Amino acid sequence: MTAPPAAGPRATGPLLLGVRHHGPGSARAVRAALAAARPRAVLIEGPPEGNALAALAADEAMRPPVALLAHVVDDPGRAAFWPMAEFSPEWVAIRWALAHDAQVRFIDLPAAHSLAEEGEEATGEGAASKDRTATEEGARLDPIGALAEAAGHDDPERWWEDVVEHRGAAADPRAPFAALGEAMAVLRETYGHGGHARDLVREAHMRQQLRSATREFGADVAVVCGAWHVPALAGKYTVAGDRALLKGLPKVRTEVTWVPWTHRRLSRRSGYGAGIDSPGWYGHLFAADDRPIERWMTKVAGLLRAEDHQVSSAHVIEAVRLAGTLAAMRGRPLPGLAETTDAVRAVMCEGSDVPLGLVRERLIVGDVLGEVPDAAPAVPLQRDLVRAQRSLRLKPEALERELELDLRKETDAGRSRLLHRLRLLGIGWGEQVQARSTGTFRESWRLRWEPELSVRVAEAGVWGTTVRGAATAQAESRAAAATALGDITALAEQCLLAELPDALPVVMTALADRAALDTDVAHLAQALPALARTLRYGDVRGTKTTGLAEVAAGLAERICVGLPPACAALDADGAAAMRTHLDAVHSAIGLLPDADARGLRGRWTAVLGRLAAREGVPGIIRGRAVRLLLDDGRIEGEDAARHMGLALSPGTAPADAAAWIEGFVGGASGGGMLLVHDERLLALIDGWLSGVAPAAFTDVLPLLRRTFAAYETGVRRTLGELVRRGPGAAGGSGDAGAPGFGGLDTARADAVLPLVALLLGHDHGPDGRDGHDGPRDHDRPDDLGRTNDLVAPDHCDDSNDLAGVGN
Repeated sequence: MTAPPAAGPRATGPLLLGVRHHGPGSARAVRAALAAARPRAVLIEGPPEGNALAALAADEAMRPPVALLAHVVDDPGRAAFWPMAEFSPEWVAIRWALAHDAQVRFIDLPAAHSLAEEGEEATGEGAASKDRTATEEGARLDPIGALAEAAGHDDPERWWEDVVEHRGAAADPRAPFAALGEAMAVLRETYGHGGHARDLVREAHMRQQLRSATREFGADVAVVCGAWHVPALAGKYTVAGDRALLKGLPKVRTEVTWVPWTHRRLSRRSGYGAGIDSPGWYGHLFAADDRPIERWMTKVAGLLRAEDHQVSSAHVIEAVRLAGTLAAMRGRPLPGLAETTDAVRAVMCEGSDVPLGLVRERLIVGDVLGEVPDAAPAVPLQRDLVRAQRSLRLKPEALERELELDLRKETDAGRSRLLHRLRLLGIGWGEQVQARSTGTFRESWRLRWEPELSVRVAEAGVWGTTVRGAATAQAESRAAAATALGDITALAEQCLLAELPDALPVVMTALADRAALDTDVAHLAQALPALARTLRYGDVRGTKTTGLAEVAAGLAERICVGLPPACAALDADGAAAMRTHLDAVHSAIGLLPDADARGLRGRWTAVLGRLAAREGVPGIIRGRAVRLLLDDGRIEGEDAARHMGLALSPGTAPADAAAWIEGFVGGASGGGMLLVHDERLLALIDGWLSGVAPAAFTDVLPLLRRTFAAYETGVRRTLGELVRRGPGAAGGSGDAGAPGFGGLDTARADAVLPLVALLLGHDHGPDGRDGHDGPRDHDRPDDLGRTNDLVAPDHCDDSNDLAGVGN
């Protein structure tokens, strides 16, 4: 194949308008050129399958940014997008043609061929030729970068803005396109296809479509395409040669529709490959009829004021002046994005990048989400999803937002069901996060609609025509294919949250069958928490969970039998994993509604007792078992101290003793506060640690550091103060004060008495006493006297009580 000849647009032939995709300057120039030429047909670089959908661009409900989506019918995951914004030359051309009764046609290689080629590459059929081409051709040429380099500029984006985007209207609307066409012709003559070998096939199809339009409309044809392709369309090529290039191309069956797009996604290099980093800025340049810098600074000021930043009109005026000064110093015709950003940072943001990040997120990029009319083709599942979104008043938005749901309200419960069903289908519109409330009737979600979710909806359409039906079919299929017990129990929980009563019997049957065959205690321990949560949420949502309680109780019984032998002879990693299972099962049994009636709590307590005293069980599990028994009130503090004393005795290996400590007070279980309030346990740990041999201390130090590093800063400081004073210091004299403090200042404690008396409604004198001449308040058995007893250390029988108040 030979390179295209160096030829620009022909004056007597079709009007060739070479553009940069998503360029506002190119869009304005296209609009002016079309208005001057008034062609009867406008040909646009894009998939021909979209010809039937072009008329929808005139619908009032169609609001860019939008994209043409093409996907393979049998494999919706194989898809491609052709995004268009309000400032895209292709969109401007479509809108002009529809407004002036001109034909609109897309002339690029059909998506049926391009998606088929991508499928072959994915399966490896074209891998060899692809690798060879990349090696022989090297890097792909950036035409804009090459022209900028030839002009002596090191920044292609800045050069393009200066020569195209910031240009005013030309006297001859065709002149800029002719000049750009000549420049691209030189590049094509020098670099050939420039590493874009696939473009040769695309351009052959474009020429075929251009010949067809010329025969029908004569010279009254305009072509809007990437400037790189202009020389290939203006050159002379034979019909036979183009047919040879197009012969034998693979083909698949495709469907095309319009889908909403976002400014954020315009920066991605798919479809029209000229991704841009600042779509919001480009949109402003296109929409601003005059004084774009002044209008931009006003937008920025409005945004910052809305976020409680102090920005005045003087800031706006000074920022405009600074941007203009920077442009002059840098030799630019007009201030660009770099100059305006520097001016905003210096004047409105006072040099800080924090508010500037907000400007970049909201304005420079933007959070605009396009809309498409209901008349656009869509799979039935998509239409059902849209109906659900409207009925639940849950509008898709490009900007991430938090959604708090109260499941006691019908609308919020419906929103929860929809989001859970979409998650089951792999449509990640919402991500569930930790709710601010601890009640089971609350849910928190983080929502953001991404354009790619349209592809996920099309993929999920194979499961059904409604969201509920598709989620039910998906759940049933996953239940039949699942092999791990934990996967099935998680699926059962999802079905309950999504309220899929038709799928639950199938899932429960698979769960019962799998649970009967699984003998791995770890698998059973992984499965039980999900079942317990399922039963718990069933009460909240009013969902029937018939049979689920029996399965959960059966799992708990088998765990109680199999857990002690399963905990023997575990290595460090296995012991850590089993400790996690121990916590999960303990919480799950506490959630089971009939655990006491079935005797499960008693049996579980007995299991923990056996683990706490059993030889051969790793220290981290024995320590955790003791802690769980202590927290549940099954043993007293003296018993816990006895277990700790045995675990930290001289005959115990230091590493095993350190593991016991980690199990007992490690993690996020409040172990630090336990040591603060029970100095007997702290004294045992301190005494053991002081007696560890130097060689062994080096081995146990990382484990201990990991354990205590998980505590909050205040807890660690309090423990340090207790250790500094020495064990038992707070238990003898009240003067020692509360743990974590060197001593109690009685004068400062007495200073609070007037306020306490005022709150309790007692009259008092200036010295904190009441109005009587009798004895001090703590000698009287009234409320104020009891308050004095609470505050004054002289009347505290146990300094640990005061420690609890002080902390």
